[in-house]
Amino acid sequence: MTTFFVYIAASVDGFIARPDGSLDWLPGATPDSPAMPPEDHGYDAFMARVDTVVMGRGTFDTVRDFVPWPYLGKRVVVLSRTLTAADLPAHLTGQVEVHPGPVEALAESLAGARGVYVDGGQTIQAFLRAGRIDELIVTRIPVLLGQGRPLFGALDADVPLRHVGTQAFPSGFVQSTYRPVHPG
Repeated sequence: MTTFFVYIAASVDGFIARPDGSLDWLPGATPDSPAMPPEDHGYDAFMARVDTVVMGRGTFDTVRDFVPWPYLGKRVVVLSRTLTAADLPAHLTGQVEVHPGPVEALAESLAGARGVYVDGGQTIQAFLRAGRIDELIVTRIPVLLGQGRPLFGALDADVPLRHVGTQAFPSGFVQSTYRPVHPG
């Protein structure tokens, strides 16, 4: 059975990026951003549970030129109606696929995957609306941005969550894990 995960950082006021998409407030995200605290926030253990990464176009545009490529050895699928395989950078040929959606069709095409990491605000929101997220790991970073791109958006109905656990770190990071309560 395929499990769909979210692992994401957000400001205390719920933003995952500045209005322009910048991540400069996120520790370790850019050379000018604050240093990442010397703590294990569980990312490597999380990625060991994942064999496939699904991200939206905005997230892909942010990570496409990262060196080294952070998803080496993982199947990477970009959910986009505008991006095509011909638009992919040459260094990612054969490492990244593009899927036009909808989310339900993409999720069905990933039926053989063990663990799918869903990344990017709009993509996470779309998977939540489709009832396809099995676990959310949200790390609150101790900063208020005041405005930006929200982690969560409008939903057709409430999404009840079961709290699995919360861990506070000396840096002030607070990481909570939730599982959506799916009907039936």
